[in-house]
Amino acid sequence: MNWILLIIGGLFEVGFATCLGKAKENTGMTATLWLGGFLVCLTISMVLLYKATQTLPIGTAYAVWTGIGAVGTVLVGIFVFKEPADFWRIFFITTLISSIIGLKFVSSH
Repeated sequence: MNWILLIIGGLFEVGFATCLGKAKENTGMTATLWLGGFLVCLTISMVLLYKATQTLPIGTAYAVWTGIGAVGTVLVGIFVFKEPADFWRIFFITTLISSIIGLKFVSSH
């Protein structure tokens, strides 16, 4: 169950990074609403990370959480913010995903 909480927390990390990007693109009330979304996603993400670390090793949990956030944020950047998707970006995203999966398999919980 804590792995599921950790994955959901990582997805909310993608949410807060995305909200920051959208807030940067907007002004006025729209930017304020995106910043509100950032705060909501940030809070949920941190709470879920905290809950997951109650039974998972902190080093593994944090690495997986940040990895999910990093991969997800890069993918959102490519698909939403039209950032480049060159060979090396895709290569290193793939190696990061492999590392996250590896940490899950070698975890004692």
